[in-house]
Amino acid sequence: MKKVITLCLFAFAMILGTQSVMAQSKIEINAEASEKTEALRKYVKFNDNQRDEIYNALRVYGEARASLKNNTSNPEVVAKIENQLDEQVKAALTDEQYERYKSFSQE
Repeated sequence: MKKVITLCLFAFAMILGTQSVMAQSKIEINAEASEKTEALRKYVKFNDNQRDEIYNALRVYGEARASLKNNTSNPEVVAKIENQLDEQVKAALTDEQYERYKSFSQE
């Protein structure tokens, strides 16, 4: 009976540990998206609504890239994720701002 209880406690601890790792990863992704958004805001000069759209696009991109690290990296999937980010950014910015974004991302 003690072995069963110990096994259950161990399994419960493993589940809690997995949740905290996922939460830490999400915090890091959000922080990175925020930093990139602020750097882009200074360079591209966009308004608050555009900032929110860019932040969301970068956050979704970061989460997608993080999920790829757990699986094998497929070049087609990576290209699809990057194209999705590019489309979301292009939709949020004007043509002039988008050109500045492209030059910033190439640096």
